[in-house]
Amino acid sequence: MIFADILVTMTSALDCDVLVAGGGPAGLAVAIAARMNGLSAIVIERQPSPPDKACGECLMPPAVSALNRLGVLDLIDPARRASIDGIRFKQEGAASAEARLPSPGGLGVRRTELTAAMMHRARRLGAEIHQRTSVRGYRVQQDHVLAETDVGPVRARFLAAADGLHSRMRSMAGLQATSSRPRRFGIRQHFRVKPWCRFVEVHFAEGVEAYVTPVGAERVGVAFLWDDARVARHGASIDKLFERFPSISVRLAGAEVDSRPRGAGPMARTARSRIADRFALVGDAAGYIDAITGEGLSLALVSALTLGRILPTALELGGSRETLLAYQRESAHQFRRYAFATKIMLAFARRPALHGPVIAMLAQYPQMFSALVHFAVGSRPAGELPENTPSLSPVESED
Repeated sequence: MIFADILVTMTSALDCDVLVAGGGPAGLAVAIAARMNGLSAIVIERQPSPPDKACGECLMPPAVSALNRLGVLDLIDPARRASIDGIRFKQEGAASAEARLPSPGGLGVRRTELTAAMMHRARRLGAEIHQRTSVRGYRVQQDHVLAETDVGPVRARFLAAADGLHSRMRSMAGLQATSSRPRRFGIRQHFRVKPWCRFVEVHFAEGVEAYVTPVGAERVGVAFLWDDARVARHGASIDKLFERFPSISVRLAGAEVDSRPRGAGPMARTARSRIADRFALVGDAAGYIDAITGEGLSLALVSALTLGRILPTALELGGSRETLLAYQRESAHQFRRYAFATKIMLAFARRPALHGPVIAMLAQYPQMFSALVHFAVGSRPAGELPENTPSLSPVESED
């Protein structure tokens, strides 16, 4: 019987060092990092194939560097990815401004392509990946974690929860916190068309932004993000959202639709802590504000590398919460920069009267825009702006 065969497979691999709940990029990065640091790993994923997600699909420079360190970058087919040189801000019928990304630049790649490459790398390193199953619950015991899955129990020295925005593991661990931020949603679709530039274009309108990302030689992805309260009166179907951005619609006229619309949200998620005894949250499960800066995957991949580095020592010391404090500190430091940049961007996006003047100023002072982009992706120390450029007026965050 197939079920019996799966059960035998799972029970024959009960004892592993790291059990990962979630087989997306964050979970697979944990498994890869664990194997690179000499730990055995099992990944549990409920989807039958590489999981997809509504995602802008631009990997910022820290994510590209992390993928290189994980040994994944060269496994992504060059024909199925696109180099991203920078970010371009646009307002319909007004000026545009652009800034180049720091080295090594960005990368546009379909979420499914990225996940498939990471699965290949994880399996090559000896990690086990079990699809079509879920972690239903777990108990921390004296020297291990006992997880209950759809096909039987799995014992591990450590449990990493990388099960996304709506993480069930976060709630199981008692680490869920309530977010008071406005509800934001997103939707994404792909089109068969040659990218018209090597930039991510961010188009601003009242209450909604559109992100156009090259994700291959003949494919672009378009993602919309919006505040629920501000867009509800206009309608949030993808056709209605395209009506708000005529310049994008003109570019895509006649292009073949290459995927079904996929939505996500509400986005804001908060965790009381990223760690507990023999347990850690990774990626979106560890907390999320918004996708407006495109830094979600960078946070996930860099945090996974951090966790993989500290786990061998932490487990030797018993795997208690105290032994994981280095992960808590480092991931919190990474999150603070992301949170600061994200809140500033949200405050700007929510003030349509500022869109035109600010974009025009950034076009006039490209060094300022470049410095802001570099700061947002963590490649420049705070405060390092070019001299003789005007200050942005302070904008209070609404979050």
